[in-house]
Amino acid sequence: MKTIYHNAQVITPNHILANGSVVVENDIIIGIERNLPYVQDAIMIDVEGKYLSPGFIDIHVHGGGGFDFMDATIEAFEKIAQSHKAHGTIALMPTTLTSTPELLESVLQTYQEIKAQKSSIIRWLGMHIEGPYFALAHKGAQDARFIRNPNEEEYTRLFQQYPVIARWSVAPELPGALAMGKYLCQQGVIASIAHTDAVFDDVILAVENGYSLLTHLYSAMNGVVRRNTYRMAGAVESAFLLPYIDAEIIADGIHIPPALLQLIVKNVDTSRIALITDAMRAAGTNHTTSILGDTLNGQPVLIEDGVAKLPDRSAFAGSIATMNRLVYTMWKLAGIPLADCIRMASTTPARIANVQHAIGSIAIGKQAKMIAFDENVHVHQVFA
Repeated sequence: MKTIYHNAQVITPNHILANGSVVVENDIIIGIERNLPYVQDAIMIDVEGKYLSPGFIDIHVHGGGGFDFMDATIEAFEKIAQSHKAHGTIALMPTTLTSTPELLESVLQTYQEIKAQKSSIIRWLGMHIEGPYFALAHKGAQDARFIRNPNEEEYTRLFQQYPVIARWSVAPELPGALAMGKYLCQQGVIASIAHTDAVFDDVILAVENGYSLLTHLYSAMNGVVRRNTYRMAGAVESAFLLPYIDAEIIADGIHIPPALLQLIVKNVDTSRIALITDAMRAAGTNHTTSILGDTLNGQPVLIEDGVAKLPDRSAFAGSIATMNRLVYTMWKLAGIPLADCIRMASTTPARIANVQHAIGSIAIGKQAKMIAFDENVHVHQVFA
């Protein structure tokens, strides 16, 4: 039995197909047509003129729906998945915070348990470890008590015990960080530059040692800096200058305002940009206060102006965005063409997570993990 999604504005990798149809069989896309094709006995789904897009893929997310992955419970993982899926996300890379080693292992163990169930409503893309190997000067809302230099015995043991680690964010200028980058690369794990005091030359060395991604560009990293009276390009400028490194951006319009979003897209091809929520537990809720991290040891935060802040308002404490808000901000506020916005929300993160063979675009042979949204990027249906 085939299913035909018709009367849609189909967003393909190349263009937006007006009055398009997508033919699906056994959850695989087998046809993309300009009009309504005739297929005998097919199930017909009228998309009612809305945009039909590949589902969103978030490769950096901490929580949502009132839960955080650092809660280290099956319930938290499931509730976060439900919350983000309602806003069009069909695949998540759960992300940790700097914490005690015991709590980190508890989160990894929980991920292994939920992954083994093979019955989740969302696709899990492996764990993203954010910290604890960071520069204190750029810690942001990360807990300074646990920040330290890379420890080879520690991270190799974690990889041996928890092969579900897919990505690790590290400040590459720290002692031992380049060796860690090589190790991550050998393990097939994404080595990402984050919470860093690195300048351009440091980033070049990092890339040569396996680092391939910039974690939340502009946030917790240097732009142009002065050292010994001389100006130096920072990690931010490395995204503009190096064509072989990817960058993720928190495109909520607050962490990065529309003008800087335009600057990024002007200088970095959208095939190298991944939109991320970096969402904490208040995402998808109407809470005015929340907790960053686990409920026992996390820090209280304020929710105001569409973002989470530390109580003294000295720094952001994560976003409360969902992926559809990011697409809306890029499209409607930054003026980026919608097809490019979807590339950054689906296709590029799929490639970075190495699942581009299955999801991330509406194309023949891909899984039919699709969503329908309107002109305001309100998600009406999730076909996944």
